[in-house]
This record gives sequence, C-alpha cells and structure tokens, in this order.
Amino acid sequence: MSATSLDPAIAARLKRTSDGLVPAVAQQYDTGEVLMLGWMDDEALHRTLTTGRCTYWSRSRSEYWVKGDTSGHVQHVKSVALDCDGDTVLVKVDQVGAACHTGDRTCFDSDLLLPAPGQ
Repeated sequence: MSATSLDPAIAARLKRTSDGLVPAVAQQYDTGEVLMLGWMDDEALHRTLTTGRCTYWSRSRSEYWVKGDTSGHVQHVKSVALDCDGDTVLVKVDQVGAACHTGDRTCFDSDLLLPAPGQ
C-alpha cells in the first residue's frame, strides 16, 4: 500500500482494520442488488472517488485492482457513502456484466444458507 491523496477529512473518519483496510460493499445503484464485497485502503478509496471506477486492494496479491480492467466487467461509480461507524464504505455502481469472479451477476446468489421466509 502506498501514500495517498485521500482528503484528510475523509481519512480521519475511517475506522480501519489492523491492516489499514475498510470493507467496501458494491451495490447496483438502480435496483439495490448487493453485488460484492471488496477491500479498500485510503489510496483505493481516493482512486475510486476521483476516477469514477472502483479500485480495490487485493489482500491475496497485495496490489490495487480496478474492477473490470481484465474482465471488462466495469463498475461505474454513482455514489460513495460511509456508514455511521466509519468502518464500511457503500459504493453504488452501475455494474457492466458479472460482478463476481466466478462469472455470476453477484457474489451472493449461488450459496444460500437459509431459504427466504415463507418458502
């Protein structure tokens, strides 16, 4: 992870994990569909806010990645919000193609642990 240009007022509000990250939930802006969870440090958040494309920190590869750069499944940022505790970011996006690395639309549609109420 590198030095950042994130607005100090925003940086001061973040409550990061011990490794300097905050979870970032990506949600389809017009339907509310939860697409995926990624991780951002200050620089990834800065890049997301300034480029209009979601940038995440890969914990397994220890590098930044921009959603869609290799797959073409781009996330165009519509809005970014910090939750009330400052420990989670909600990024509302316009998702192009699949959000999940498996090719599914979302990361949350193939492993249902409990059926929906009434089913």
